[in-house]
Amino acid sequence: MGWHEERLYIDGKLVEAEGGKVYDNVDPSSEEVLGVAADASPADVDRAIAAARHAFDETTWSTDVELRARCLRQLHQAMVDHHDDLAELTIAEVGAPRMLIEGPQLATPREYLRWYADLAESYEWTADLGRAETMAGPSHRWVQREAAGVVGAITPWNYPTQINLAKLAPALAAGCTVVLKGAPDTPWSALALGRLAAEHTDLPAGVLNIVTSSVKEIGELITTDPRVDMVSFTGSTAVGRRIMEAGAATIKRVFLELGGKSVHIMLDDMEDAGAGVGGACFQVCVHGGQGCATTSRLLIPRARYEEGVEAAAALLGALPYGDPRDPGVMMGPIVNAAQRDRIEGMVQQAVADGARVVVGGKRPEGFDRGFWFEPTLLANVDNTMTIARDEVFGPVLVAIPYDSDDDAVRIANDSIFGLSGAVVGADRDRALAVARRIRTGTMSINGGLWYGADVPFGGYKQSGIGREMGVAGFEEYLEQKAYAEPMT
Repeated sequence: MGWHEERLYIDGKLVEAEGGKVYDNVDPSSEEVLGVAADASPADVDRAIAAARHAFDETTWSTDVELRARCLRQLHQAMVDHHDDLAELTIAEVGAPRMLIEGPQLATPREYLRWYADLAESYEWTADLGRAETMAGPSHRWVQREAAGVVGAITPWNYPTQINLAKLAPALAAGCTVVLKGAPDTPWSALALGRLAAEHTDLPAGVLNIVTSSVKEIGELITTDPRVDMVSFTGSTAVGRRIMEAGAATIKRVFLELGGKSVHIMLDDMEDAGAGVGGACFQVCVHGGQGCATTSRLLIPRARYEEGVEAAAALLGALPYGDPRDPGVMMGPIVNAAQRDRIEGMVQQAVADGARVVVGGKRPEGFDRGFWFEPTLLANVDNTMTIARDEVFGPVLVAIPYDSDDDAVRIANDSIFGLSGAVVGADRDRALAVARRIRTGTMSINGGLWYGADVPFGGYKQSGIGREMGVAGFEEYLEQKAYAEPMT
């Protein structure tokens, strides 16, 4: 493998893990070892937290907006200059298709750095509340926004650069200091940011610290440490629950972006069934369906159920998958063997529960190396089945019939999740009316795409707490302090 970084980034320096410990970084498309990454110990995490605490408490980082904006723009430019290196690194360790590099895997999230640099400079940090008559006499009041403190950011493997920057950019722009723990399966995506920060930015020592570890539990040290003021986590709902519990002892501020089981509803006025189901077929296969906002429940009017299933089968059956380095491929491998086996097991359980495999449902032939699973469509599914209720995080679409708009809304909301969704229909007002009744954080109407730096993203119910991105995502990392002084 070419350009990459294997070392941790702690207190402004690129350093080996304690004892020089490393672990293998594996290409999910071939199972070949790409190289190694630093395997952080509890002592390494302790040093990173101490550095972040010192940088927040003892430097001017939290109050120097100009410095923060400059450093974010420097990191952005470094990513632009190293675009090709970062692209090849991402394809290799994430298994991300090349066609996603210019979008959500690299080029789009890179722009978060500039967007938040601009926001930090234009943001109204002070709000004047004017005069009030009080028991102590007339008072002038105002509210000041300031950084929340030390942030522990814990991120997953599916879109690592996107999610790493969705946390780092607003947190740093807000004046926080950060300890980022990258995902075990995609360490180089996180460590590369440390190298670029060390070599190309004016970030003061300790402001940004990046650790990787083969042990997921190392993140618990961040969630329980009293020196950490806030935890920002993206991952499964099960882990999110544990993070809330772990943070309770120190009343830690927690941002959680968790799982989803989102619906794609085809209304009965859609003349073309292919257009009605196409968005769900596309989403469930982009990057192997390894996305929290994937619309993996396809709701089809009962009177047109077989027509919709047939259209979805034709689309999924023709979808190009394989070597992620091939620019014509839309779906690469699953990230690791354990996740591939989990997907396989869930499909087998669904069949045992009465679902019918229409397309896929197994490991593809001719893929002897790597972690692969075919684009899969399951029919004869109802919303009580496990396959319709639990997040698969793989290329598995379930087709569920419904009887009316009210029934579609009922099925959509019959879930512990509420992250995303989509409605398609010939009557825009009707589609919007259905969408408004669904309790979820983002919605697509007739194929509209909500994703962007300025759009707040997050979930209802057990899909999370808070919003990432946009101004709302910036304000997650701020505290409010109210002031008053006497007036004469």
